[in-house]
Amino acid sequence: MTTLRAFTCDDLFRFNNIQHPASRLGFVFCAADSTEAPAAEVVASNLDPLTETYGIPFYLQYLAHWPEYFIVAEAPGGELMGYIMGKAEGSVAREEWHGHVTALSVAPEFRRLGLAAKLMELLEEISERKGGFFVDLFVRVSNQVAVNMYKQLGYSVYRTVIEYYSASNGEPDEDAYDMRKALSRDTEKKSIIPLPHPVRPEDIE
Repeated sequence: MTTLRAFTCDDLFRFNNIQHPASRLGFVFCAADSTEAPAAEVVASNLDPLTETYGIPFYLQYLAHWPEYFIVAEAPGGELMGYIMGKAEGSVAREEWHGHVTALSVAPEFRRLGLAAKLMELLEEISERKGGFFVDLFVRVSNQVAVNMYKQLGYSVYRTVIEYYSASNGEPDEDAYDMRKALSRDTEKKSIIPLPHPVRPEDIE
């Protein structure tokens, strides 16, 4: 039976038994921010290659400030199946208080089990309890598997963020979709009305 529990510091060192080359194929359910991570401090491995890997201090910051938004799924044998990491942010006065998905990742052998949807549901429930107007996330434009999954979960593209993801090896930076799902507090669903033009990372509040 799958256990959904709070993420702990020890979990930071348990990603390395999950990634393998085949994870570049099939279903990769991930959202990830482009926050920089020093290469010398990255966690040994992540659950899949399309989820950003951050420095350990970054994960610890989330554990300290938003522990309720950091959830891990564990298999009966103790293997990590997946995790979600997020936070609450924004202005209440401007009706922008919301839950944010920083990273969502599911190990290749545990995909197609509805685990990503369950983790997203938990984050949405937490955001509802905190009085959020919506939940948002960023995802690479090229990651159509993830984009389509989020659409099935009720998310829609709010705006395109130009060159949000920094590339390496001389490749061009990649655009991101900012996808949103309105929560019950946003009765008129104003938070998900799409912007008619793209924005740049520095324009994001």
